[in-house]
This record gives sequence, structure tokens and C-alpha cells, in this order.
Amino acid sequence: MAAVVGAGGVLGAAQVGIGYALERRGFVPDMIVGTSVGALNGAIAAAHPEQAAPWLDHVWTRLRRREVYPLGRLPSRSGAFTDRGLRRLIARAGLPSRIEQLAVPFTAVAMDLATGAPVLLDGGDLESALLASAAIPGMLPPVERDGRTLVDGGVVAYVPVLAALQAGAASVVVVAAGPESSPLRPVDRRPRAGAVAARAGLLLLHHQIERDLREVSRHIPTVVLPTGIDTWPAPWDFGHSPRLISTARHTAGCFLDELRISGPGLYRADGPFATAAGSCGPSTSSAAEAEL
Repeated sequence: MAAVVGAGGVLGAAQVGIGYALERRGFVPDMIVGTSVGALNGAIAAAHPEQAAPWLDHVWTRLRRREVYPLGRLPSRSGAFTDRGLRRLIARAGLPSRIEQLAVPFTAVAMDLATGAPVLLDGGDLESALLASAAIPGMLPPVERDGRTLVDGGVVAYVPVLAALQAGAASVVVVAAGPESSPLRPVDRRPRAGAVAARAGLLLLHHQIERDLREVSRHIPTVVLPTGIDTWPAPWDFGHSPRLISTARHTAGCFLDELRISGPGLYRADGPFATAAGSCGPSTSSAAEAEL
């Protein structure tokens, strides 16, 4: 089974909570595919497949915006921020220098800025792969790799389930975060200009995610783990990480304890194979552990 870790920036803290729920139930993926912040979280999970969540918790609960997005003039002026903050974060993560050296097979997804095609980085230098996958256009500088200019993979594969299917996954567990991956809410009757733009961006990503999930679930079991988070912080506000981690850990754990898989399909809280994620009691094992 593949773990697919989506984009989401600061909202990636919720992925740490889901990671806790999976690790507690003995889940170790056969491969990990990540985009943007999901590539960084996923690479750490691939390096430490049974103990990544506590390390990530330590990092996320202490992160501040200036550490990830430090201001600074770039020689190429290709981004509003330098990538030195991300480089320091990667250096402190205890990762090997090459993707092939990770304990679990790993792929980071980026986008070719010339063609718009997704680029699957499953070998070679790990740092440049993570920097490319997280290079938010206009915010962080693109990465030159193998003759291509690469930027954030979330533009074309916000939740890279298609890449996992292409890599041969027999089933996938989707670790996503943010309102883009959640059921849509009604809009205000008279939204302001900023809200209109935000809604349009949300719809663009939401429809991309839903399209890819439907396609992959036609072929293999596709499990989308819920976060239980109703109120998401601003993209630059790292102060909510403890709340995101705690809420997602509980909600995803409840969902896993009720999960039953019976062939290809989309398994999520609001899907055709919906399971109860609202309440659960303490347990040390579950049917989900065996089935995953």
C-alpha cells in the first residue's frame, strides 16, 4: 500500500496527526509519494517509517514563518523569499543525500515550468527534489534539475494519487490537509472580491483532487483519511500546529478503527464506503491494522 501525502503548506501539520494515527496502528507503507509540504513530511516518514510522527511533531510545533519563508533578495528575483529556510529544515531532518537511500521507496512530485507536466523524482539528489516539489511559484525560487526548471508539484498534482498508481501501487492511503481536500461549504451570498478569488482557487484544486481520486479509485482501494478540522489557519500562521496535530490524530484514528476494505473504491468519511469517524473508544488494536 502506498501513502500519498498532499500539498498544503502550513496545513501540513495535520498530516503529522494522521501520521501518529497510522504509526499507532502499525502501518508501514510500501512506498510514499508526496507533493510540496507532503514531499518533506513524506521523505521524513520514508527515512524513519515507524517513528516519523514524534520527530515531525517536534519540528511543526516550533516552526515560525520567518524560519520557512525568510525575506531576502534573490539574484534571479524568481521568488519573494529565499529557500535557505527550507534548506536548513531539510538539513536538520536526518535525511540521506540520495532518494535511493531512504528506507521506504519515495517519490517527490514537481511540475516542469516549461510544459506544465508533472515530474516524478524517485532517484538522485534528495534535497533538490524536495526543494523543487515545494517551490511555490512566485514565492520560492524554481529548481534547475536535469535540464528542467521545476516548481511546486501541487499545481498539477495537489494530491498525487495518479503518480502512486503509475508507480504500481496496489492500494493507497491518502494523507491530505486543508479545505481543498474537504467537502465544499456554501459561499456567502454577496462575497467580497478577495473571497471570490479565494473560492475560485479552492474550486480549482478541489475539482483536480476529486477527479484524480475518482480515477484512481476505479482501479484500486483509495482510502482518504479525515482530519476533523473545521477551521483552518492562514497559510502563514504556524501557531495552530498543536491543534491541527491533535485533532487530526484523533479523527483519523477513529476512522481507521472503523475501516473495512472490500476491493477498489473510494473509502472516506463522506464517500460511498463511508465509515464512522465521529466517535471511538480507546483500543490497542483494530481490524484496520490487519487490513492495511
